[in-house]
Amino acid sequence: MINLEDILNVMPVYIKEILMNIEHIENIQEIRLKVDKPVILQISDREVITNYNITSENIKTILKKMSNYSIYSIEPELKQGYITINGGHRVGICGNCIIENNIVKTIKNVSSLNIRVCKEILGCSDKIMQFILEDKNVLNTIIISPPKCGKTTLVRDITRNLSDGMENFKLDGKKVCVIDERSEICACSDGIPQLKVGLRTDVLDNCPKSQGIMMAIRSMSPDVIVCDEIGTYDDIKSILAALNCGVNLITTIHGFGIEDLKSRDVFKEVLKNNVFKRAIVLSGRRGVGTVEYIYDFSKNTIIRG
Repeated sequence: MINLEDILNVMPVYIKEILMNIEHIENIQEIRLKVDKPVILQISDREVITNYNITSENIKTILKKMSNYSIYSIEPELKQGYITINGGHRVGICGNCIIENNIVKTIKNVSSLNIRVCKEILGCSDKIMQFILEDKNVLNTIIISPPKCGKTTLVRDITRNLSDGMENFKLDGKKVCVIDERSEICACSDGIPQLKVGLRTDVLDNCPKSQGIMMAIRSMSPDVIVCDEIGTYDDIKSILAALNCGVNLITTIHGFGIEDLKSRDVFKEVLKNNVFKRAIVLSGRRGVGTVEYIYDFSKNTIIRG
């Protein structure tokens, strides 16, 4: 389900009219705005180049509205190259980077914006929950997927199901802590999740996974930790520490399958320690969110193809 109201509210009138008159707008994925270039929309797998060129004033107007007319208030987010607005929509920002002590302090003279439209698909994980639950216990699970194939949408809905509980599995709600390093799973605005991630879910927003996992274990006593896009040795060390503390893990990674995972040196320690019990492999072959197969690490076999 897409709610474009929060995006339309920050747009200048003419751009708003363009969006409202686009065919199949319900399938929109991205809105790309560059000074002196036409508005470009990504509608499913179709690119739409409009006949309206963006001005620098358009960009300034949009930024003012996104920040509630206080650019200073969003500077901590600007230095990371994106902000998250109401509705969970993430806005990538490019312009003149101001560097201080070899670190980006902020971005000024913004010249382009990329609005990634947030989609929330409630229930999209229902059919695969049986593969990550066993006798009411949560199995450590990794979702492997190329970019833009729905892994974040899926892990978000898994989070909601685990947090709220599932009557058909006789599953009581779990205490879940999401380490949302890129603000994509929960899409927090002012620290508050904009998307449905469950009754018992706590969120460490914009927090590095390697630090957030240990922070959550020490302070929130979670049953399950959820994070997105692991990939560094520090991430792996924290995951192993969580395993030793008896916390279950649901996470994602960019990739194309089990063999791709096994070929990476950084994951040899994870595989050696049998951290994950299940893998869900996604693709876009039959549309976003196609489940190619589900893999059982303990049996070294595909249990659903």
